[in-house]
Amino acid sequence: MSRVLLLGDEAIAQAAIDAGLSGVYAYPGTPSTEITEYIQNSKIAKERKLHSDWSTNEKTAMESAIGMSYAGKRAMVCMKHVGLNVAADAFVNSTITGVNGGIIVVVADDPSMHSSQNEQDSRFYGDFALMPMFEPSNQQEAYDMIYSGFEISEKYNTPILLRITTRLAHSRSSVELKPMREENKLKLPSDMRQFVLLPSIARNNYKKLLGNQIYFIDEAENSSFNKIIPGKDKSLGIIACGITYNYLIENFENHISPYPVAKICQYPLPDKLLKEFTDMCDEVLILEDGYPFVEKQINGLFGNSKIKGRLTGDLPRDGELNPNLVAKALGIKENIDLKVSDIISNRPPALCPGCGHIDVFNSLNEIMADYGPGHVFSDIGCYTLSALPPLNAINSCVDMGASITMAKGAADAGLLPAIAFIGDSTFTHSGMTGLLDCIIEKTPITIIISDNSTTGMTGGQDSHAFNRLPEICLGLGVEPEHLRIYTPLRKNHEESLRILREEIAYQGVSVIIPQRECVRTLERKVKSKKAEL
Repeated sequence: MSRVLLLGDEAIAQAAIDAGLSGVYAYPGTPSTEITEYIQNSKIAKERKLHSDWSTNEKTAMESAIGMSYAGKRAMVCMKHVGLNVAADAFVNSTITGVNGGIIVVVADDPSMHSSQNEQDSRFYGDFALMPMFEPSNQQEAYDMIYSGFEISEKYNTPILLRITTRLAHSRSSVELKPMREENKLKLPSDMRQFVLLPSIARNNYKKLLGNQIYFIDEAENSSFNKIIPGKDKSLGIIACGITYNYLIENFENHISPYPVAKICQYPLPDKLLKEFTDMCDEVLILEDGYPFVEKQINGLFGNSKIKGRLTGDLPRDGELNPNLVAKALGIKENIDLKVSDIISNRPPALCPGCGHIDVFNSLNEIMADYGPGHVFSDIGCYTLSALPPLNAINSCVDMGASITMAKGAADAGLLPAIAFIGDSTFTHSGMTGLLDCIIEKTPITIIISDNSTTGMTGGQDSHAFNRLPEICLGLGVEPEHLRIYTPLRKNHEESLRILREEIAYQGVSVIIPQRECVRTLERKVKSKKAEL
């Protein structure tokens, strides 16, 4: 056995390799990105030729993993919480098909919205899909859960959800590695109709899934990840889910709580364990990072008025927890200094100096001054920062690909001009279908695909749009004379103004592609070339 220092994301990746992974499928999204990047850079993964290329989006990633499972191999899917919305169709149906080779779906939630549009809690998705779930409290557990999770997946013919949060994904700890396992051999399903979800087959598969629930609960009841830790003072019991266990013990000397603690890291909820726990305590405080998932279930199971948590106001309803919030709920002194020094002032995020998006927005702002505010619909990417001063250029950012479809809806309502601003990677992720709607209906809309040749917001991963954008747009049906390409530089400002002015005036579908490589990826390339000399 060896010990290594790993991020939570890296522990997950290493565990998957050690457990005999054959492929990881993902679309980059903070805080999950480093899982796939670790596998891409792993010497062992390269030697084994494990699949680790980025997928077009989370839905294609989930479906590809199901395909690898169909062939008997072990697959992992990685995404951030909002990506699970994109993958939901395949995710929910994967429990109905079941697996052949093991599947683990890793979803990184982002309480406090450090880099996200919402705080949604993926445990509700897992519960909805009737899928067993793990929620590690530390990096070692993340590693162990992946390693053993594949065994459980294949034992019960079911995918597994591993839910982590930002703090665990991006913090480091020592992790003890397990023996490396060989990959599964290629093997077709014993039931060749298992993955054919015709209603008659799906109904039968669903009955099997429902029948397995008792075994999933039994696994949780007997799991080493779920346990009651005794405490002398039974006036209060604490249920700590996942990483919140760390927030709890940091408040006590030697990390020992005077109150009994039920540490919950595997789901479905272990009913018997929790009934035993709640019965022994006068009151119960529930700590969970995210929504009141456990709190709602326990109230429903036991109808117990002694339960306290996010719903009762003892803990804040929004944001991630921390040791001080837990201390306040316990009625003890806050002893962790979380205040930022006065010498450090907040700085709003901004586009990088020299970013091509800036030149595009400067031109667009000049043109839109003639039309008034409220006409520019944007998307998920670095360029979303143009909502802030000094650019103040966009009026929406809802979800991946929504710029085009929102602009279409606004145009359908009579709001003209309607401008959509989207990046190259986001366009191939989920913007192409919206463009097709506009083309079919000849919607008067101007779509700006600001092409920086990468997935810039998450660190510069490969973009599926690279060197393909014009051909994709023409293939979808954009008229060649209304597909305009230029280089966004200050010296090309007049050309930019002319192109924008002409296409915004056109009463049909026009696509403008300003093309200039991301300054950060360009810097890395220059440094890499210098290092080779």
